Amino acid sequence: MTTPAQRTQSLFQESLAVKRALLEGEHIATLVRMSEMISDSIAAGGKILFCGNGGSAADAQHLAAELLVRLRPQVNRQGIPALALAMDSSTLTACANDYSFDALYERMVETLGNRGDVLLGITTSGKSPNIIRALKTARLKGMHALAFLGCGGGPALADCDLAFVVPSAVTGRIQEAHIMAGHALMELIEDRLLELKHIRPTM
Repeated sequence: MTTPAQRTQSLFQESLAVKRALLEGEHIATLVRMSEMISDSIAAGGKILFCGNGGSAADAQHLAAELLVRLRPQVNRQGIPALALAMDSSTLTACANDYSFDALYERMVETLGNRGDVLLGITTSGKSPNIIRALKTARLKGMHALAFLGCGGGPALADCDLAFVVPSAVTGRIQEAHIMAGHALMELIEDRLLELKHIRPTM
């Protein structure tokens, strides 16, 4: 019989194994390319839109806040234009009621996205219809379609310009890797925009 302590240790080991796997292959190079694409877009006057469902919606809001407000306490700088598309309960329920929940992010991208902007969709399964529709719409608008995925990428992979795919099929492990990768990506974006002098340090 596995004890609670043993089970907890096993979960930690699973998480560490996934993170070690991300050090292999193209995962790091993909994050670097994403950071360049996003920072170049922002430097050209664009913005990044984030979307996800459930825990991934929380991650989307978390990462947007890191850019809009502050990521690292020792780095005070101007805000970076970012928007999480799980905007508010009125918008969400109106779209779900009047159209469908699957149309929510597609509608937001159509309305708020511009050519040259970036969409970062987050789906652990790679199967979320509303994320897939948003990625397709982003491409049609001339935006960059990026994604954080799991489970081999799923159908969403076909609609991405770049995708960071966590090598796991366990939702918790994928989400843990997504937020770690998200923090790394936000730091790379921040560093590059400061280097390009597109944003200025503040007091």
